[in-house]
Amino acid sequence: MSDRFTNGMEVRRSVLGEEHVDRAEAAKTEFDEPFQTLITEGAWGNVWASDGISRRERSMLTLALLAALGNFEEIAMHIRATARTGASKQDVLEAFQHVAIYAGVPRANQALKIARETYAEMERNSQ
Repeated sequence: MSDRFTNGMEVRRSVLGEEHVDRAEAAKTEFDEPFQTLITEGAWGNVWASDGISRRERSMLTLALLAALGNFEEIAMHIRATARTGASKQDVLEAFQHVAIYAGVPRANQALKIARETYAEMERNSQ
């Protein structure tokens, strides 16, 4: 494995959590392994590994971009990651308010709905 892959896997586990990454790795097939490697090296080993901005800021940017582009299927995963990135509920709300103004209220509204549901699930699981 490349250094970027190894570093990417370390960052990925740090941000998303051991259980999430273990499940994803167990579900990986020969067909999608090259794609998973690309994500691990590019997203996690390059972008998320950069020290140019904090993980908190990166988390907020990621959530805003997912919402603005209508990529709602990954919002819950990144909301759960805020427990490890340091992005607060208020940070997430601020990010989605930007989405509402610059990308559209319906997308921000859907993202907020997913965030509310995910935060409620996280609170239930922590009790």
